[in-house]
Amino acid sequence: MAAVRTVAELERIYGAFGAVGEASTAKVADHITPHYRRFIEAAPFLALATSGPEGLDCSPRGDVPGLVRIADPRTLLLPDRRGNNRIDSLRNVVRDPRVGLMFLIPGIGNAMRVNGRAVIEDDPALCDSFAVEGKAPRTVMVIAVAEVYFQCARALIRSGLWQSDRHVDPKTLPTPGLILAEMSRGRVGGEAYDSAWADRARQTMW
Repeated sequence: MAAVRTVAELERIYGAFGAVGEASTAKVADHITPHYRRFIEAAPFLALATSGPEGLDCSPRGDVPGLVRIADPRTLLLPDRRGNNRIDSLRNVVRDPRVGLMFLIPGIGNAMRVNGRAVIEDDPALCDSFAVEGKAPRTVMVIAVAEVYFQCARALIRSGLWQSDRHVDPKTLPTPGLILAEMSRGRVGGEAYDSAWADRARQTMW
């Protein structure tokens, strides 16, 4: 096994399979086009990638379809809904504004990708505009769009992500409670954690 150490070597390996096709580059926009807007507005889920001094972070974000608001063709607004309060992604953005977003739409093979730079806003009026059931997010991420493009469906086809016959039985995997109990040596987690989680989540969704 030999590690690839240079970009030139990498390009030599992949260049043997042909040049980058125009379809791979023509799709890239520096703003949210009308067609791309429809995909983003339909998405209920995205993965948010950030970078900070401690390393990288990739965090799931989910909401009703249209989980981000398109303020204008070059600006996205992402409310920070309730989570575990670790704020790893937000810490990163404060120190390194570069972000990457990948939107997924159930049943759709193509993913939508956005790269840009973000700031964290806590303006009360802005946060209140995202309130659900009377509960506003604590902050909103304001993302200046640099690149927008779709990712072809190969990865989702190979994974069978949307195929019901590929769904995994949760009983075949360790539960969060079991993992927590093992990692904390019994201080947190266990069966009580698992049995209470669904009700706790319903009460703290927003």
